[in-house]
Amino acid sequence: MEHRLSKRVPGKLGLLVYKRGMPVATGQIRDASKRGLFIATDYSDVQLNQTLEIEFRFPEREERQFRRLKAHVVRKSDKGLGVDFDGVDNDAFTISSLLHWLKMHHRSVEYFPVRKSQAY
Repeated sequence: MEHRLSKRVPGKLGLLVYKRGMPVATGQIRDASKRGLFIATDYSDVQLNQTLEIEFRFPEREERQFRRLKAHVVRKSDKGLGVDFDGVDNDAFTISSLLHWLKMHHRSVEYFPVRKSQAY
């Protein structure tokens, strides 16, 4: 049985993944908590415990400002990445705003669409 320290909020929001300050992939938040996220992406050139940055924006808001959070990779699968905010310096207000936005918007928003893998 899986035990989580904070409740997950399902939702969909497009994002960019940064590694060492450079954008390397697109993805989509599938669920989030105060402690981390699951990002649906086909990007796999990353190691466990590696620090990444994710960048997103709330599409309906007037400011059109991009937000960026740091996270450690704690899980990799063929469906995406599990990342954790613990141990990195982040703005708690940005995390709280993200959780609130996901709760309020249950439809898919893909400003950075996930690249579809081709099966041959």
